[in-house]
Amino acid sequence: MQSEQLFTDHRPLLFSLAYRMLGSVQDAEDIIQDVFIALNDKEIEHIQNQKAYLCKMVTNRCIDELKSARNQREHYVGTWLPEPLLTDDTHNQNPSEYVSMRESVSMAYLLLLQQLSETERAVFLLKEVLDYSYKDISDIVGKSSTNCRQIFHRAKKSIGPPPQEHKITQKGKLLTEQFFEALMKGDTSKLLNLLTADASLLTDGGGKVKAAIFPILGADRIVRFYLGIRSKLPANLTFSFTSVNGMPGVVLSSGKYVYSVLSFDVRDNKIQNIYSVLNPEKLNHIGI
Repeated sequence: MQSEQLFTDHRPLLFSLAYRMLGSVQDAEDIIQDVFIALNDKEIEHIQNQKAYLCKMVTNRCIDELKSARNQREHYVGTWLPEPLLTDDTHNQNPSEYVSMRESVSMAYLLLLQQLSETERAVFLLKEVLDYSYKDISDIVGKSSTNCRQIFHRAKKSIGPPPQEHKITQKGKLLTEQFFEALMKGDTSKLLNLLTADASLLTDGGGKVKAAIFPILGADRIVRFYLGIRSKLPANLTFSFTSVNGMPGVVLSSGKYVYSVLSFDVRDNKIQNIYSVLNPEKLNHIGI
């Protein structure tokens, strides 16, 4: 019971760490479940810093997972995006309950983390997001405090300033709804007015479904792309507006299946970036 209670108490933290490390809801859930199974009451009793011990177990498993998936990631078809995480408290998705620092789960932030090596990512997240001391990080990743400090500063320099996080506002939600309303009507002028001139669209089909292989840059190109595929969208498509990775978003469903999940980066009352995940393997965890 001791290990079960300990695991329950720290599950939000463990999921936060694993999801940011992997960019995958399903893999993060699998890893923390694996950690729970591996816990031993007698072993736990003799550990002074139990929270750090759990983070070490999760971190090591995440590093192993990233190393094993490295070749697969390098051969991924098209743009790779993290699995979308619904972060609306009113939505019926369990993982969203476990993200304790939602300001650092935006698609832009998670994509920046992909530039780091497995160990750099672990050290960076433990320090920058979870605010661990270098001593604790040293115990978790198995490197000296001095080395961890150097790794952190190297990682921070590598990815540069983190993208500015924008709180979800009522205006941001309204812009998302207006975008889809204009799209369904084929209102080119309205769509262009909702996007910044240098807006970008990233779509992830993973080679499983049709999607743009490369990022689409510029409001005009984005509008032409969406209007071009409008007639090819499922006839029974439904929209559920919610929060995705801490940003205004929408879940597109066709019957019993999730067709796509999008998140919108809204700045200065216009849509700056759109992230669209269509790869069905990345949508299995989202229920309708």
